[in-house]
Amino acid sequence: MLYLLMMGPPGSGKSMLAARLPGLLPPLEPAEALEVSMIHSVAGQLAEGRLLTRRPFRDPHHSASVPALVGGGMRARPGEVSLAHNGVLFLDELPEFQRGALEALRQPLESGRAVVARANAHVTYPARIQLVAAMNPCRCGHLGDPALACSKAPRCGQDYQSKISGPLFDRIDLHVEVPAVSPADLSLPPPAEGSAEVAARVAAARTLQLDRYRGTGIRTNAEADGEALMRVATPDEAGRRLLAEAAERMRLSARGWHRVLRVARTLADLQGAETVGRLQVAEALSYRRLMPGRAG
Repeated sequence: MLYLLMMGPPGSGKSMLAARLPGLLPPLEPAEALEVSMIHSVAGQLAEGRLLTRRPFRDPHHSASVPALVGGGMRARPGEVSLAHNGVLFLDELPEFQRGALEALRQPLESGRAVVARANAHVTYPARIQLVAAMNPCRCGHLGDPALACSKAPRCGQDYQSKISGPLFDRIDLHVEVPAVSPADLSLPPPAEGSAEVAARVAAARTLQLDRYRGTGIRTNAEADGEALMRVATPDEAGRRLLAEAAERMRLSARGWHRVLRVARTLADLQGAETVGRLQVAEALSYRRLMPGRAG
């Protein structure tokens, strides 16, 4: 469960990038397909009773209520966070979601389970997802452009970004700036590495993790915690020193510390490295950006 937040001006391609992510993920394994299909069946969204074979991609509108996102209603049905189980939950315009709805996501994002408690029902649904969120840097979207930014900059950016609470922000592993696309960028040749090559690297890393955790009930680095995480993700001496220094400067929480380790271990897997080193720790730390007026 690694979570991504993309920030950039309107038209920079954030929504398009999110929609491409399912194509980079490996196909559903039989056990995963059964889990996903059962959830969709309970929600009444399983077409003709057929098992789902593709990873879910859910993109609810920012007006979605707490029951719509987390689950609820008279019959305690699963919400979007569970319908996206083993797939992608895309929240576009993240600060525009209701504050209560975003805060209700904190528990599922932390535990991988959505608990729906009602007077006549108490149900727990699985919710292991890839959260992908996108947002503009401010309400007008042009905070970093002096020619287009509104007269309230930079205060407007701080106010807009502060709609995301500290605890929710702390659960997001990867913070990526998506710059505006210029006309010159559109005329560039296509990149040498396409989606198929990236998907192959992701599949190889996923296979490596399945072999690593076989027999433990864990499938990926994102699910590793405690002793299991420390056993596979403890960096070398240079990496440990860097992480300790950065944790002090960035005021990393215990959660943030462990999330950096998970990202570093995954980066090492993608690069074919057996151990986590200083380079992987440095890259993982670079994704934990500080919000205005708030430590990571």
